[in-house]
Amino acid sequence: MEVILLERVAKLGQMGEVVRVKDGYGRNFLLKRGKALRATADNRAKYDGMKADLEANNIKAKAEATTVAEKIDGRNVIIIRQASETGQLFGSVSVRDIIATFEADGVTFARSQVLLDAPIKTIGQHKISIAVHPEVEVSVSVTVARSADEAERINRGEDISSRQEDQDAAAEALAAAGEFFDPDAQGNAEEDNG
Repeated sequence: MEVILLERVAKLGQMGEVVRVKDGYGRNFLLKRGKALRATADNRAKYDGMKADLEANNIKAKAEATTVAEKIDGRNVIIIRQASETGQLFGSVSVRDIIATFEADGVTFARSQVLLDAPIKTIGQHKISIAVHPEVEVSVSVTVARSADEAERINRGEDISSRQEDQDAAAEALAAAGEFFDPDAQGNAEEDNG
């Protein structure tokens, strides 16, 4: 199916281009959402008449999106979740959770604008792209942690994959192993026995 794009569509083309798409994608997504028209002679003439209005609307929408983008570009949001000691979440952080966090700060956008391939399932800092407009995309970071204190440590760049108690226990075990395998220490033990 050939369609005329009424707006820029990522990985497909710019406004006004005639592109070939699969029938289902064209019918169920592009045409249904008003992003394209079927490429017929009548629709080409209709597009030529609408072109000036579409471009004006696109410029206005892009300006609004740029304003929103400046507010959220590079922002870091914190999401608190329960997780195991290894950092695996009990559940996941989805697009809905990210949107809810931004809405608490007074910024709203649609679920389709958040570009998240798969739900977040581990603790840490994750980079996510948000397409506030087809031509304006920003990057934000989402810090997933078990507590606000842990989120602060993650944002400072600390490695929280192992707990401090585990690190202390490992250091003590290493010191004890060093004493156990120290040749001088064994020689003294033999002298005491002999």
